[in-house]
Amino acid sequence: MLQLVENAKSYSQEIAIIEKEKSFTYQNLLDRSKEIAGFLLKNKSDLSESPVAFMVSPGFDYVATQWGIWQAGGIAVPLCITYPLPSLQYVIEDTGATIILVGDEYEEILKNYKNDTTKILVKISQIAASDVAQLPEIDKSRGAMILYTSGTTSLPKGVLTTHSNIESQITTLVKAWEWTSDDYILEILPLHHVHGIINVLCCALWSGATVEFLNQFDAKEVFKIFLQGKLNVFMAVPTIYFKLIAEWEKLAEEEQKILHQAMANFRLMISGSAALPVSVMEKWKEISGHYLLERYGMTEIGMAVSNPYHGERRAGHIGQPLPGVQLRTVDEEGNEISKEEAGEIQIKGPSVFKEYWGKPEATAKSFTEDGWFKTGDIAVLEEGYYRILGRDSIDIIKSGGYKISALEIEEVLRKHPAIKDCGVVGIPNEEWGELVVAALVTGQNLDTDQLNTWIRERMPAYKTPRKYIFIQDLPRNTMGKVTKNELKQLF
Repeated sequence: MLQLVENAKSYSQEIAIIEKEKSFTYQNLLDRSKEIAGFLLKNKSDLSESPVAFMVSPGFDYVATQWGIWQAGGIAVPLCITYPLPSLQYVIEDTGATIILVGDEYEEILKNYKNDTTKILVKISQIAASDVAQLPEIDKSRGAMILYTSGTTSLPKGVLTTHSNIESQITTLVKAWEWTSDDYILEILPLHHVHGIINVLCCALWSGATVEFLNQFDAKEVFKIFLQGKLNVFMAVPTIYFKLIAEWEKLAEEEQKILHQAMANFRLMISGSAALPVSVMEKWKEISGHYLLERYGMTEIGMAVSNPYHGERRAGHIGQPLPGVQLRTVDEEGNEISKEEAGEIQIKGPSVFKEYWGKPEATAKSFTEDGWFKTGDIAVLEEGYYRILGRDSIDIIKSGGYKISALEIEEVLRKHPAIKDCGVVGIPNEEWGELVVAALVTGQNLDTDQLNTWIRERMPAYKTPRKYIFIQDLPRNTMGKVTKNELKQLF
């Protein structure tokens, strides 16, 4: 039984989703998702954990599609709506998805799959009401979703979570952050990441709350929605708070006062996916009356640590482990250390993912022999609150709420005919957390604007370096390995 869907039946006549001034009830969602499930099943009784990829704009159709895949017994594989074709192809081929569901606006980018006899490309708008066959019983141990995250290797890995994992991730947050059916939240986060899918969408819908979608972030539009007085919960990444502060500073004093009062009426505002600069936290407190709740999580574990809903929220700290989450810190040899020392965070609990899709070796390397997941994040406990010190791998860059693999970007850059070699690193930046920058070894003048255009045809825009330097050679150690700490100093 899918508890998320069962819960919706209790709120059938309540508003679940608001999209472009259209309202949809929980019953609308139940009806449409059942139609999609029926279409997917056709003459089958169960999709039996077959991956189903879908590229659908955030909103009613997105949720109905996700729920439909789950109810048919499939594994949902959300595709990022801003990715270029090579990135989409990688996810589709890596998961082995044979069915691809698309919104009308994305049919063109995936048109090559129309002629692929191994795939079925279907527009959501073409799925009509039909007599729905009996839906299968879904055991919680089944695979539910594959989300992609960049690890220390050059290629992203698919993180497989079960229905049980997802339910645990949701219920932990619903309890910790006191979600109720009276809540109303704005969804502005990407829906191919755990932050937008679990923390916002699933927690709200589990609780019978209302989700309003704003697909294209616009600071003015966000403030306009704030002023309507319906919202009482807001979640974003530090980059968004940075942009909202910049917009607020443009307003006249009277407009600032009105907006401050509107925000003061919220019950909860949260920041996550990247470290929140203390200066941004303090400024947001000044303009909104809210001390942002900062938390820590990963695609593989959901949310694991959080500042408290009630009680002190400490700037620069991620808080304490959430209920049901076991946390320990270990040294480089994997030995558990005293809480006051810096060490790698390791997590155990029902929220932790099942496996990396199709990568048993990578899965095995990510867990200790006694079942602890190795996060790769270094933290220290200070007066009861954990503080993240950084990554144990310098090849992971946290920028704008994304975890970006420097090695992946380097692989693409090296394919450019004018680039002999390159090194990509992240440098501290107040707005983005870290800025993606690249050092290039090239024998000719290179127009960086043209280079950026070239990169964006091959990778998502957020992975494009924001700054370049041109050097004769990359700094290396005696083993020939690029010394990235030295590279960072050059910026």
